[in-house]
Amino acid sequence: MDFAFLIPVLFAAAAIAALIALAQAFAVRRHWRARRRFACAHRGAWLLVFVLLTVLLAGMGLALRGYGLLTAEAPVARVQARQLGPQWFGVRVDFPDGTHRSADLHGDEWQLDARVIKWTPRAVALGAQPLYRVDRLSGRYREATQARSARPSLVALDGDAVVDLWQLKQRFPRWLPWLDADYGSAAFLPLVDGGSYTVAISPLGGLVARPADAATAEKLKALGW
Repeated sequence: MDFAFLIPVLFAAAAIAALIALAQAFAVRRHWRARRRFACAHRGAWLLVFVLLTVLLAGMGLALRGYGLLTAEAPVARVQARQLGPQWFGVRVDFPDGTHRSADLHGDEWQLDARVIKWTPRAVALGAQPLYRVDRLSGRYREATQARSARPSLVALDGDAVVDLWQLKQRFPRWLPWLDADYGSAAFLPLVDGGSYTVAISPLGGLVARPADAATAEKLKALGW
């Protein structure tokens, strides 16, 4: 099933289940007033089923929102850097959906992290494909001693999700046995003034960073990259 189509289907199914649950609630009330206890209990059981189904479908829709489908190497971001001072850069990250984030990073390198949802072999056999979600942007220091003492710079890029599939897997692993969410990926390159970079993610879930133009490639080559 097309991933872009799956999320609205889940929310639509949750809405239908909620309407059925509401109808069952009215039926429970009607049978209770008529003192038909068996019919009331029967309708109450169905009410519980559809309430749980509504929560499950809506939760799955919320959990999947924000993740992208990996069918081939997919563009994740374009990163542009402008030097503001020694080991201090203004960085802009542009995403394929047209949104962008800007931040000041301290360090010698930038790093982009992503969360990757991997499926179990059984789920893959049924057609499930990996999902990804960009997690954060951070600055890195080349020298380990400086990295230990310097203040880190880090920007969250994943927003404030109400429900996150990764977190659900970590907290309730038995609930989602077909998911393997213990996978993260990162890519980094040196920060250079006027640098322009592209970041893509492979179908296997690995981030790949490359210079976006010849000028940036030459500057990275001069640094030994």
